[in-house]
Formats: sequence, C-alpha cells, structure tokens
Amino acid sequence: MNRFTVKDAAEYLGVCTDTIYTMVRQKEIPHFRLRRRIMFSKEAIDHWIRDQEENNVQEQQPMTLSYY
Repeated sequence: MNRFTVKDAAEYLGVCTDTIYTMVRQKEIPHFRLRRRIMFSKEAIDHWIRDQEENNVQEQQPMTLSYY
C-alpha cells in the first residue's frame, strides 16, 4: 500500500498543502494519523477521486424537459 504525506498528497492532487490541511480539518478527504503526522493511502485517495467524479457527473446531468 502506498502512503502519502501531506506534501505528497498535495502534489498528487495538484493543490497546495494548505488546501490539504483545510480538507483534513473539514473531513473532506480520507486520511489517518500516525502519531502527529497526517497520512493518506493512495488507494483511498484514488477511490475518493472516483467518488468525487461520479457525484459531479450525477449533479451535472441535465433535467429532462417535456414539451406539451
């Protein structure tokens, strides 16, 4: 299992470390703590990304309009 630090996760997701810390604080991203360090599982991050993509697609589906 690949493990990421905050810096690794930020680089992997293409965001700054402050964004990762905010997402951790707000419990928006899967993580775990190893003593005082915040760690991420690559598999959990990849799964979270797929879930985010699926939720985004479902929200963007256009409403069906019916014409009389």
